[in-house]
Amino acid sequence: MAKVIEGLYYSESHEYVRVEGDFGFIGITDYAQNALGNVVYVDMPEVDDEVEAGEEFGAVESVKAASDLYSPVSGTVVEINEALEDQPELINEDAFENWIIKVSLSDKSELDALMNAAAYEAFCAKEH
Repeated sequence: MAKVIEGLYYSESHEYVRVEGDFGFIGITDYAQNALGNVVYVDMPEVDDEVEAGEEFGAVESVKAASDLYSPVSGTVVEINEALEDQPELINEDAFENWIIKVSLSDKSELDALMNAAAYEAFCAKEH
């Protein structure tokens, strides 16, 4: 069973958001990195780009497949995880520690549409 962490928000496209104050750290879940296999490249937006909830913001490529990334929330990119440019495999090592982008949240009420840990675990179980 893939690791799921309490206190995060999850989307059906297997991204998570860790909220700290007015910021959200967005990455892919452990379930997603397991499904992808060895990550070889992460396509990230630029700082100051706007992301919209449900819209594509980048992609993760593995030896098996490429997968688009969809933002669970709307906001402005304030930081990208530059370590992933040289070491995309960090996502495989710990998907929750190695977030992809940090955004300034523009509408915290969007979090209400996302799943909590228990709901996400149930969602993943159905996908098997």
